[in-house]
Amino acid sequence: MGLKQDLDAFKAQFAQSAPAGRVEFYATKIEELRQSFARDNAITEGDIAPDFSLSDAKGGSVSLSTLLVQGPTVITFYRGGWCPYCNIQLRAYQAILPQIIAAGASLVAISPQAPDGSLSTAEVNALTFNVLSDVGNRVAGSFGLVYSLADELRAALRSVNKALPDINGDDSWELPVPSTYVVARDGRVKLAHIDVDYTQRLEPEKILAALGSLRAI
Repeated sequence: MGLKQDLDAFKAQFAQSAPAGRVEFYATKIEELRQSFARDNAITEGDIAPDFSLSDAKGGSVSLSTLLVQGPTVITFYRGGWCPYCNIQLRAYQAILPQIIAAGASLVAISPQAPDGSLSTAEVNALTFNVLSDVGNRVAGSFGLVYSLADELRAALRSVNKALPDINGDDSWELPVPSTYVVARDGRVKLAHIDVDYTQRLEPEKILAALGSLRAI
């Protein structure tokens, strides 16, 4: 199955096992965020991607400027390893990593979870690309992707032992909107996929198509 099919399959499975009213509650919150999120403030196609330097899962440092010296870079912002949709996406991107590398590009995944959480995410999903910790959502904020969870969502996450302060190491209850960018070597964004619906992610084939168009230039 493709990424969309895997995401839809998990969504259907969750709908069968979720507490009464939970699916409708989450759907309502997604639509509320769609109305309130300042999409026009987010980095998009044609913009210059803000440079950053973040810690990887093993304590090293990775900067966008250094990656771009080597070639185009795929950047995906995800909510954290606690999010099953994120894990499905990351595994799908791992599957196309050889093709990304063959295109002369690199791939990094960024979330606000603490480095230990990033290491766990990388290990559990057998990821071999850089998984970076954006503690405090500083980099996600520079891309215009950060939002604060409503009180009702905070309570819902606490009820399933996914309280963000414990995972991210701060009390902000903020997350990045799941987003994926393909950035050319000059730092300009070739492709931007930003969707407040966290159950939807950019298909791997579109990443490869954008990288292919960069090679053709």
